[in-house]
Amino acid sequence: MSERRPTDSVEHTPSRADTPSRRHVIRQLAWAAATATLGGSLGACGGGGGSGATPATTGSQPLAQFKHGVASGDPLADRVILWTRLSPLSVFGGEIEVDWEVASDADFKVLVALGKTRTRPDQDYTVKVDVTGLSAATTYFYRFRSASQTSPAGRTKTLPTGTIDSVRLAVFSCANFPQGFFNVYDDASQRDDVDAAIHLGDYIYEFEKGFYEAATAAEMGRQVDPPHEIVSLKDYRLRHAQYKTDAQLQKLHARMPMIAVWDDHEFSDDTWMNGAANHDDATEGSFAARKAAAMQAYHEWMPTRVSTNPGIIYRSFAFGDLLALHMLDTRAVGRDRQIAYAPLLALPEAQFLPALQNAINDGKRELLGATQFAWLQKSLADSKALWQVLGQQVVMGRMHLPKPIVLGWLGKPGGVSASDYQRIAALAQTKPSQLSAADKALLAQPRIPYNLDAWDGYAAAREKVLQASLELKKNLVVLSGDTHNAWANVLKTDGGTAAGVEFATASVSSPGFDANTGIVPAELKSALESLLPDLRYCDTARRGYLLVTATRQACTSEWVQVSTVSSTSYSARVDASWRVVPSQLGGLVKA
Repeated sequence: MSERRPTDSVEHTPSRADTPSRRHVIRQLAWAAATATLGGSLGACGGGGGSGATPATTGSQPLAQFKHGVASGDPLADRVILWTRLSPLSVFGGEIEVDWEVASDADFKVLVALGKTRTRPDQDYTVKVDVTGLSAATTYFYRFRSASQTSPAGRTKTLPTGTIDSVRLAVFSCANFPQGFFNVYDDASQRDDVDAAIHLGDYIYEFEKGFYEAATAAEMGRQVDPPHEIVSLKDYRLRHAQYKTDAQLQKLHARMPMIAVWDDHEFSDDTWMNGAANHDDATEGSFAARKAAAMQAYHEWMPTRVSTNPGIIYRSFAFGDLLALHMLDTRAVGRDRQIAYAPLLALPEAQFLPALQNAINDGKRELLGATQFAWLQKSLADSKALWQVLGQQVVMGRMHLPKPIVLGWLGKPGGVSASDYQRIAALAQTKPSQLSAADKALLAQPRIPYNLDAWDGYAAAREKVLQASLELKKNLVVLSGDTHNAWANVLKTDGGTAAGVEFATASVSSPGFDANTGIVPAELKSALESLLPDLRYCDTARRGYLLVTATRQACTSEWVQVSTVSSTSYSARVDASWRVVPSQLGGLVKA
């Protein structure tokens, strides 16, 4: 994708020939010149939290405050997006001037870039600056000022170039504010060894108060604002604003750059290209208008680098010659409508399986869309990095379970629990003579996808991606979110050839698979790992995140879990670690 240069006024963009001492002198002179130009409205640069700028005042009082923290994102080797938001203290419809500065030290004694910009109501008083001219693989510190107010300081890091030995990513998904505290973000924020945070979507949820929230949401002070389901631009802005007041989320953003994509709940549950399961045109208006509003608010409130088309969020990031990260959109840009089980189950029994297979293997049904797939194919072909990593939303591994289990989870007649099925299957192995006719009929049922919203519902589209990677001889690692559960899968083509591996993260706070099944977590884990041949690891009961470490020897994922999201007093631990080595994509083994 093309990169746009910032439109903000910048006093000086450093050249790589500038020495640190020379750059410091230039910044001091630039700041002094800007101060003179604006009649002394800019404070002096340097260490400490000085009084800062004073243009956005009424008398001696500031017009706005920094209540939503700071963030950085979409880092490249020479630039990074810096973000904050000013909260007006009263009804105010004008522009607010904001100064920003970037330093090589936490005390801001050596400034490497500075500038000024303005924010307005039509961007919800959010601030985004694309700071260019930075050095590769370098840690920087940044902050904003407006009138007498100074924002918290943030830390960020640019991407490396050339030959590198290691990259570490922290991977997140599914943070539902009323389901619990963001201890997952808090734990990751305490790490010093992460190069970037990767967010795979469901950064916010659209639901109304009282729906899909913990029983203790009110007690925790975490009921949603606004209280109704969000539909309009104002609604989406308010919900993003509420999330950004969370202290644990602010800590994460202030600690590391984030590379993010949306999933469905940034729009509406089970979003596809032209609609969503949780959208009703008759009562909620045009989905296209809702989608546009959600996209606008997302880009306003997230540290994303917006292209000329804000609907295109897929993009790539190069971590030297070691890892290429391709962030995909499996929701809004090209996805055809999901298949539903209800009409298929209404068919005569003999027609059910053929109809299902025809639907999921239909080569005309898209998940990425033709344009995005062509971009991905070219990006894979052009990259020489050892590891090709897809950051995307929905699970790619085959999750085909016996039909009676899926029916049980759907609440349909003929369904059984996973543990009951596992018991009968074990009996067939040990004492087949004791099987009843009903047991035999149960075991004869086919395996079907449990989740048609995932890649399992778009099998032909998945096959295209896996075949493209195989043909290019790439070491493919897929990062996934969405399900609220932890998974490690070997990714195989329809013909059974291993084409890559999948590391799927648990959720930040949303409840896992076990909450929907009523099965003891250990029993569910045992059943899934025995029934799914491509699955190597799962956990369906605990919240957490991934630490993915790529080296020249292996790509390893650690599943970090927190003990609770019901209290901010928690502990964290690594539950499991699995790795794959180059050119052995079927060899997913415990690390």
